[in-house]
Amino acid sequence: MENGRSVITMKGAMILLVFFGLFLAASLLIPSPMFPGNVLCNLVGGVVFENTRYFSALFNGILYGGTMWLLFTGLSRRLTQEK
Repeated sequence: MENGRSVITMKGAMILLVFFGLFLAASLLIPSPMFPGNVLCNLVGGVVFENTRYFSALFNGILYGGTMWLLFTGLSRRLTQEK
C-alpha cells in the first residue's frame, strides 16, 4: 500500500507543476486580469503596484495549481480505497 501512495504523490507533484505552469503562463499572456490574482493584488495595494501582473500570475498559478492537485489526490485516494 505504501508504494501506491508514493505513486499518487509523484503524480500529484506532476499535476501541481503542470497546472501551476499552465495558469502562470495563461495569466501572463491573457491581456485582461484573471480572478483571483487581480483581487489579491488590489488588496495588497501599492507595494506591488509596479509588479502587479507578475504577482497576479503567481497567485493564480499557486491557487489553481493547488486546487487541481488537491482534487487529483482526493479522487486518487478515494478510487484506491474502493479497490
